[in-house]
Amino acid sequence: MRPTQTNKGSNHETYKVEEQNELLPFLLKVMENRSRNSVKSILTRGQVSVDNVPTTKHNYELQPGQTVAILKNKVAAKVNNISGFTILHEDKEIIVINKEAGLLSIANAKEKDVTAYSQLMDYVRIESPKNRIFVVHRLDRDTSGVMVFAKDEMVKRKLQDNWKDIVKERSYLALVEGTVKKLKGTISSWLRESSTLVMYSSAREGDGVHAVTHYEKIQSNSSYSLLKVNLETGRKNQIRVHMNDIGHPIVGDKKYGATTNTIKRLGLHASVLAFEHPKTGKLARFEADAPKVFKQKSK
Repeated sequence: MRPTQTNKGSNHETYKVEEQNELLPFLLKVMENRSRNSVKSILTRGQVSVDNVPTTKHNYELQPGQTVAILKNKVAAKVNNISGFTILHEDKEIIVINKEAGLLSIANAKEKDVTAYSQLMDYVRIESPKNRIFVVHRLDRDTSGVMVFAKDEMVKRKLQDNWKDIVKERSYLALVEGTVKKLKGTISSWLRESSTLVMYSSAREGDGVHAVTHYEKIQSNSSYSLLKVNLETGRKNQIRVHMNDIGHPIVGDKKYGATTNTIKRLGLHASVLAFEHPKTGKLARFEADAPKVFKQKSK
């Protein structure tokens, strides 16, 4: 009996597992019009996921009730041409990516380079020219890590209007100059922007927008420290300003006090973003592994 296809017309073909089976025989059954080698290639290229978890194991043991999703070839080809980010998650409402340092989130008046936004717009339009994506939040060009985009304007508004309440965890990793002495700390100030578009802290209550940053030291040596940073507020350049405020600017951040750039990028990475899903209301948690150089430099 051929498994039931549960989703048509999207970037994936999805099938419900109705009886225990190994993954490769299952795929050969649902893609009976393809050769064995073609099906094996699709699996090897990472186009197959089970319950939203990608796998390349031919003998993966499937259980009844699980869902197998197969990324369509034309979409896979487009994904292979994406540069500067990888897709961590996609459903009908959102797309979550891991952005690399150096890629703009979205074009601005001065820079019209290829952006995460422009590439994702091309990606969703493979399915339909009418499809669009919407920016929910941004990361600085030289900051890497987790970003979420909405697939329609209503979802975007729901996320943005309720951002403070629905976001349950927003963590960064910061590689900073010098040895941070305290194991944990909190930085609180009021941020203002100068005429030259540089953010700075004011200790005077009400003088700007309130910003609160919590940090915890992971490891350090005589030159660098690696910190886990949690945002209580999300202000422009908040972490960069606050790290400079405590005398430990982020590596590579010349704008905010850094004197070194041995890693050839900004030492800031958005590692975790967890929020209530706009459709289901359930907690959705996404994590992007730390750049290896962060840990290497701070050992």
